[in-house]
Amino acid sequence: MNDPDIRVEKGHAEPEEVAAITALLLARAAARSSEPVPAHRGRAKAGWRRLEREPGFRAPHSWHG
Repeated sequence: MNDPDIRVEKGHAEPEEVAAITALLLARAAARSSEPVPAHRGRAKAGWRRLEREPGFRAPHSWHG
């Protein structure tokens, strides 16, 4: 298994450039928080209603918020 961890797809990178990219990636990985960030922070359901999805008739004595 002599496959490198980082591979240059196009062009030629000097060893110093590969080392700089590696240092940058390691610094970013270390700066991440250890707690997972939730993917969705809002409510599961919208707080508003779309008028075209509402039924057309409501009884006049009913209360709708």
